[in-house]
Amino acid sequence: MIGALLSFSAMAVSIRTLAGTFNIFEILTIRSAGAMAILLSIAALGPGRARELAPRRMVLHAIRNLVHFVAQYAWTFSLTVLPLATVFALEFTMPLWVALLAPLVLDERMTLARAGSIALGFIGVLVILRPGLASFHPVALLVLAAAAGFAISLIATKKLTVDVSTFAIVFWMNAIQLPLALIGSDWSSFAHLEARQVPAAVALAVAGLSAHYCLSNAFRRGDAVFVIPFDFLRIPLIALVGWMFYGEDLDVFVFVGAAVIVSGVVWTLLAEPRPASLRPANEPVSCKEGKARIDAL
Repeated sequence: MIGALLSFSAMAVSIRTLAGTFNIFEILTIRSAGAMAILLSIAALGPGRARELAPRRMVLHAIRNLVHFVAQYAWTFSLTVLPLATVFALEFTMPLWVALLAPLVLDERMTLARAGSIALGFIGVLVILRPGLASFHPVALLVLAAAAGFAISLIATKKLTVDVSTFAIVFWMNAIQLPLALIGSDWSSFAHLEARQVPAAVALAVAGLSAHYCLSNAFRRGDAVFVIPFDFLRIPLIALVGWMFYGEDLDVFVFVGAAVIVSGVVWTLLAEPRPASLRPANEPVSCKEGKARIDAL
Protein backbone atom coordinates (compact mmCIF):
# COMPACT_ATOMS: atom_id res chain seq x y z
CA MET A 1 0.00 0.00 0.00
CA ILE A 2 2.97 2.33 0.57
CA GLY A 3 4.06 1.60 -3.00
CA ALA A 4 0.53 2.33 -4.22
CA LEU A 5 0.22 5.68 -2.43
CA LEU A 6 3.63 6.84 -3.71
CA SER A 7 2.65 5.79 -7.24
CA PHE A 8 -0.69 7.64 -7.12
CA SER A 9 1.09 10.77 -5.94
CA ALA A 10 3.59 10.51 -8.81
CA MET A 11 0.68 10.13 -11.23
CA ALA A 12 -0.91 13.33 -9.93
CA VAL A 13 2.27 15.34 -10.52
CA SER A 14 2.73 13.82 -14.00
CA ILE A 15 -0.86 14.66 -14.96
CA ARG A 16 -0.36 18.28 -13.88
CA THR A 17 2.75 18.48 -16.08
CA LEU A 18 1.04 17.04 -19.17
CA ALA A 19 -2.31 18.83 -18.80
CA GLY A 20 -1.19 21.99 -20.58
CA THR A 21 -0.57 20.10 -23.84
CA PHE A 22 -2.92 17.12 -23.86
CA ASN A 23 -6.61 16.54 -23.13
CA ILE A 24 -7.76 13.98 -20.56
CA PHE A 25 -8.24 11.17 -23.11
CA GLU A 26 -4.72 11.72 -24.45
CA ILE A 27 -3.22 11.67 -20.96
CA LEU A 28 -4.99 8.37 -20.28
CA THR A 29 -3.73 7.08 -23.65
CA ILE A 30 -0.12 7.87 -22.65
CA ARG A 31 -0.67 6.07 -19.37
CA SER A 32 -2.19 2.91 -20.85
CA ALA A 33 0.06 2.73 -23.93
CA GLY A 34 3.21 3.07 -21.84
CA ALA A 35 2.01 0.47 -19.39
CA MET A 36 1.14 -1.95 -22.23
CA ALA A 37 4.64 -1.57 -23.68
CA ILE A 38 6.16 -2.48 -20.31
CA LEU A 39 3.78 -5.41 -19.74
CA LEU A 40 4.28 -6.88 -23.22
CA SER A 41 8.06 -6.66 -22.74
CA ILE A 42 7.78 -8.56 -19.46
CA ALA A 43 5.52 -11.18 -21.07
CA ALA A 44 7.97 -11.65 -23.96
CA LEU A 45 10.89 -12.21 -21.56
CA GLY A 46 9.03 -14.77 -19.43
CA PRO A 47 6.91 -17.48 -21.08
CA GLY A 48 5.25 -18.16 -17.75
CA ARG A 49 3.92 -14.60 -17.72
CA ALA A 50 2.41 -15.02 -21.18
CA ARG A 51 0.45 -18.08 -20.00
CA GLU A 52 -1.10 -15.99 -17.20
CA LEU A 53 -2.81 -13.82 -19.81
CA ALA A 54 -5.21 -16.53 -20.99
CA PRO A 55 -8.72 -14.97 -20.95
CA ARG A 56 -10.39 -15.72 -17.63
CA ARG A 57 -13.34 -14.00 -15.95
CA MET A 58 -13.44 -11.48 -18.78
CA VAL A 59 -16.94 -10.23 -17.94
CA LEU A 60 -15.72 -9.12 -14.52
CA HIS A 61 -12.58 -7.62 -16.11
CA ALA A 62 -14.78 -5.64 -18.52
CA ILE A 63 -17.12 -4.34 -15.81
CA ARG A 64 -14.21 -3.41 -13.54
CA ASN A 65 -12.35 -1.52 -16.24
CA LEU A 66 -15.32 0.30 -17.75
CA VAL A 67 -16.24 1.63 -14.31
CA HIS A 68 -12.60 2.38 -13.50
CA PHE A 69 -12.05 4.24 -16.79
CA VAL A 70 -14.97 6.60 -16.16
CA ALA A 71 -13.80 7.18 -12.59
CA GLN A 72 -10.21 7.70 -13.77
CA TYR A 73 -11.37 10.30 -16.30
CA ALA A 74 -13.24 12.24 -13.61
CA TRP A 75 -10.26 11.98 -11.21
CA THR A 76 -7.74 13.09 -13.85
CA PHE A 77 -9.85 16.09 -14.87
CA SER A 78 -10.31 17.18 -11.25
CA LEU A 79 -6.52 17.17 -10.73
CA THR A 80 -6.23 19.90 -13.37
CA VAL A 81 -8.82 22.12 -11.63
CA LEU A 82 -8.73 21.56 -7.85
CA PRO A 83 -5.82 21.64 -5.35
CA LEU A 84 -4.14 18.22 -5.11
CA ALA A 85 -4.91 17.80 -1.40
CA THR A 86 -8.60 18.60 -1.97
CA VAL A 87 -8.90 15.97 -4.71
CA PHE A 88 -7.21 13.28 -2.65
CA ALA A 89 -9.21 14.13 0.46
CA LEU A 90 -12.57 14.02 -1.35
CA GLU A 91 -11.53 10.76 -3.00
CA PHE A 92 -11.50 9.17 0.43
CA THR A 93 -15.24 8.96 0.55
CA MET A 94 -14.39 5.72 -1.30
CA PRO A 95 -13.75 3.62 1.85
CA LEU A 96 -17.35 4.24 2.92
CA TRP A 97 -18.48 2.39 -0.19
CA VAL A 98 -15.83 -0.32 0.27
CA ALA A 99 -16.81 -0.79 3.91
CA LEU A 100 -20.45 -1.04 2.88
CA LEU A 101 -19.94 -3.41 -0.05
CA ALA A 102 -17.08 -5.65 1.16
CA PRO A 103 -19.10 -7.49 3.85
CA LEU A 104 -21.96 -8.01 1.36
CA VAL A 105 -19.99 -8.93 -1.77
CA LEU A 106 -16.76 -10.42 -0.35
CA ASP A 107 -18.14 -11.88 2.90
CA GLU A 108 -15.49 -10.04 4.96
CA ARG A 109 -15.87 -9.23 8.65
CA MET A 110 -16.40 -5.67 9.85
CA THR A 111 -14.51 -5.61 13.15
CA LEU A 112 -14.54 -2.79 15.67
CA ALA A 113 -10.94 -1.89 14.87
CA ARG A 114 -11.60 -1.77 11.13
CA ALA A 115 -14.73 0.34 11.53
CA GLY A 116 -12.92 2.60 14.00
CA SER A 117 -9.97 3.03 11.66
CA ILE A 118 -12.23 4.09 8.80
CA ALA A 119 -14.15 6.45 11.11
CA LEU A 120 -10.90 8.09 12.27
CA GLY A 121 -9.78 8.33 8.66
CA PHE A 122 -12.90 10.26 7.72
CA ILE A 123 -12.59 12.51 10.75
CA GLY A 124 -9.08 13.29 9.57
CA VAL A 125 -10.38 14.02 6.06
CA LEU A 126 -13.00 16.41 7.48
CA VAL A 127 -10.31 18.20 9.49
CA ILE A 128 -8.22 18.63 6.35
CA LEU A 129 -11.14 19.90 4.25
CA ARG A 130 -12.40 22.32 6.91
CA PRO A 131 -10.50 25.39 5.61
CA GLY A 132 -12.05 25.01 2.15
CA LEU A 133 -15.68 24.36 3.03
CA ALA A 134 -16.69 27.97 2.31
CA SER A 135 -15.52 27.83 -1.31
CA PHE A 136 -17.18 24.73 -2.74
CA HIS A 137 -16.27 23.95 -6.35
CA PRO A 138 -18.73 22.00 -8.55
CA VAL A 139 -15.87 19.81 -9.83
CA ALA A 140 -15.74 18.35 -6.31
CA LEU A 141 -18.88 16.41 -7.25
CA LEU A 142 -16.87 14.67 -9.98
CA VAL A 143 -14.34 13.54 -7.37
CA LEU A 144 -17.15 12.09 -5.24
CA ALA A 145 -18.50 10.22 -8.29
CA ALA A 146 -14.98 8.98 -9.07
CA ALA A 147 -14.64 7.72 -5.49
CA ALA A 148 -17.79 5.62 -5.86
CA GLY A 149 -16.45 4.20 -9.14
CA PHE A 150 -13.07 3.40 -7.58
CA ALA A 151 -14.84 1.56 -4.74
CA ILE A 152 -16.68 -0.68 -7.22
CA SER A 153 -13.41 -1.24 -9.07
CA LEU A 154 -11.63 -2.23 -5.84
CA ILE A 155 -14.34 -4.72 -4.93
CA ALA A 156 -14.02 -6.27 -8.40
CA THR A 157 -10.22 -6.37 -7.98
CA LYS A 158 -10.58 -8.26 -4.73
CA LYS A 159 -12.84 -10.82 -6.41
CA LEU A 160 -10.42 -11.21 -9.33
CA THR A 161 -7.43 -11.90 -7.04
CA VAL A 162 -9.04 -15.18 -6.01
CA ASP A 163 -8.12 -16.91 -9.27
CA VAL A 164 -6.42 -14.32 -11.51
CA SER A 165 -2.79 -13.24 -11.15
CA THR A 166 -1.82 -9.65 -10.43
CA PHE A 167 0.03 -9.49 -13.75
CA ALA A 168 -3.10 -10.53 -15.65
CA ILE A 169 -5.32 -8.05 -13.75
CA VAL A 170 -3.03 -5.14 -14.61
CA PHE A 171 -2.55 -6.32 -18.22
CA TRP A 172 -6.26 -6.60 -18.99
CA MET A 173 -6.90 -3.27 -17.27
CA ASN A 174 -4.62 -1.48 -19.74
CA ALA A 175 -5.66 -3.62 -22.74
CA ILE A 176 -9.32 -2.70 -22.18
CA GLN A 177 -8.79 0.95 -21.26
CA LEU A 178 -6.34 1.84 -24.06
CA PRO A 179 -8.97 1.65 -26.87
CA LEU A 180 -11.38 3.65 -24.71
CA ALA A 181 -8.78 6.40 -24.26
CA LEU A 182 -7.96 6.46 -27.98
CA ILE A 183 -11.59 7.29 -28.82
CA GLY A 184 -11.17 10.86 -27.55
CA SER A 185 -7.53 11.32 -28.58
CA ASP A 186 -6.10 13.32 -31.46
CA TRP A 187 -3.06 11.48 -32.84
CA SER A 188 -1.45 14.71 -34.01
CA SER A 189 -1.34 15.98 -30.42
CA PHE A 190 1.30 13.43 -29.45
CA ALA A 191 3.76 15.12 -31.83
CA HIS A 192 3.67 18.14 -29.52
CA LEU A 193 5.18 16.30 -26.57
CA GLU A 194 7.90 18.61 -25.25
CA ALA A 195 11.28 17.39 -24.02
CA ARG A 196 10.51 18.59 -20.49
CA GLN A 197 7.33 16.49 -20.52
CA VAL A 198 9.01 13.21 -21.47
CA PRO A 199 9.97 12.34 -17.85
CA ALA A 200 6.35 13.04 -16.80
CA ALA A 201 5.01 10.78 -19.57
CA VAL A 202 7.36 7.97 -18.54
CA ALA A 203 6.54 8.47 -14.85
CA LEU A 204 2.80 8.39 -15.63
CA ALA A 205 3.11 5.04 -17.40
CA VAL A 206 5.36 3.48 -14.76
CA ALA A 207 3.42 4.88 -11.78
CA GLY A 208 0.08 3.94 -13.33
CA LEU A 209 1.36 0.39 -13.64
CA SER A 210 3.04 0.14 -10.24
CA ALA A 211 0.05 1.68 -8.44
CA HIS A 212 -2.32 -1.07 -9.55
CA TYR A 213 0.31 -3.80 -9.22
CA CYS A 214 0.90 -2.80 -5.59
CA LEU A 215 -2.81 -2.36 -4.96
CA SER A 216 -3.72 -5.77 -6.40
CA ASN A 217 -1.02 -7.48 -4.31
CA ALA A 218 -2.19 -5.67 -1.19
CA PHE A 219 -5.73 -6.96 -1.73
CA ARG A 220 -4.39 -10.45 -2.39
CA ARG A 221 -2.74 -10.46 1.04
CA GLY A 222 -5.34 -8.66 3.14
CA ASP A 223 -9.04 -7.93 3.48
CA ALA A 224 -10.26 -4.82 1.65
CA VAL A 225 -11.53 -3.20 4.85
CA PHE A 226 -8.07 -3.69 6.42
CA VAL A 227 -6.05 -2.52 3.41
CA ILE A 228 -7.97 0.66 2.53
CA PRO A 229 -7.10 2.71 5.67
CA PHE A 230 -3.43 2.74 4.68
CA ASP A 231 -4.38 4.72 1.59
CA PHE A 232 -5.45 7.65 3.80
CA LEU A 233 -1.76 8.50 4.11
CA ARG A 234 -1.90 9.80 0.55
CA ILE A 235 -3.59 12.99 1.76
CA PRO A 236 -0.80 14.53 3.86
CA LEU A 237 1.76 13.31 1.30
CA ILE A 238 0.04 14.98 -1.65
CA ALA A 239 -0.60 18.14 0.40
CA LEU A 240 3.16 18.40 0.89
CA VAL A 241 3.76 17.81 -2.85
CA GLY A 242 1.23 20.52 -3.76
CA TRP A 243 2.93 22.98 -1.44
CA MET A 244 6.46 22.20 -2.65
CA PHE A 245 5.85 22.16 -6.42
CA TYR A 246 2.71 24.23 -7.02
CA GLY A 247 2.62 26.75 -4.19
CA GLU A 248 -0.70 25.43 -2.87
CA ASP A 249 -1.58 26.48 0.67
CA LEU A 250 -0.30 24.12 3.35
CA ASP A 251 -2.56 24.53 6.36
CA VAL A 252 -1.95 23.26 9.88
CA PHE A 253 -5.25 21.35 9.57
CA VAL A 254 -3.56 19.06 7.03
CA PHE A 255 -1.13 17.87 9.69
CA VAL A 256 -3.77 17.64 12.42
CA GLY A 257 -5.94 15.56 10.09
CA ALA A 258 -2.96 13.42 9.13
CA ALA A 259 -2.29 12.67 12.81
CA VAL A 260 -5.89 11.47 13.23
CA ILE A 261 -5.57 9.33 10.08
CA VAL A 262 -2.31 7.73 11.22
CA SER A 263 -3.80 6.93 14.64
CA GLY A 264 -6.54 4.97 12.88
CA VAL A 265 -4.04 3.04 10.78
CA VAL A 266 -1.95 2.19 13.86
CA TRP A 267 -5.07 1.02 15.69
CA THR A 268 -5.87 -1.38 12.85
CA LEU A 269 -2.28 -2.66 12.75
CA LEU A 270 -2.27 -3.40 16.47
CA ALA A 271 -5.68 -5.09 16.40
CA GLU A 272 -5.18 -7.29 13.32
CA PRO A 273 -3.59 -10.74 13.79
CA ARG A 274 -0.19 -11.05 12.16
CA PRO A 275 0.15 -13.35 9.15
CA ALA A 276 1.54 -16.78 10.07
CA SER A 277 4.68 -16.10 8.00
CA LEU A 278 5.59 -13.19 10.31
CA ARG A 279 5.18 -15.06 13.61
CA PRO A 280 7.85 -16.91 15.61
CA ALA A 281 7.81 -20.64 14.90
CA ASN A 282 6.90 -21.50 18.50
CA GLU A 283 4.09 -18.93 18.86
CA PRO A 284 0.77 -20.62 19.71
CA VAL A 285 -2.18 -20.25 17.33
CA SER A 286 -5.92 -20.39 17.86
CA CYS A 287 -7.91 -23.58 17.33
CA LYS A 288 -9.63 -22.00 14.34
CA GLU A 289 -6.33 -21.07 12.69
CA GLY A 290 -4.86 -24.47 13.45
CA LYS A 291 -7.81 -26.19 11.81
CA ALA A 292 -7.48 -23.91 8.77
CA ARG A 293 -3.79 -24.90 8.43
CA ILE A 294 -4.66 -28.61 8.64
CA ASP A 295 -7.43 -28.19 6.05
CA ALA A 296 -5.00 -26.41 3.74
CA LEU A 297 -2.56 -29.31 4.01
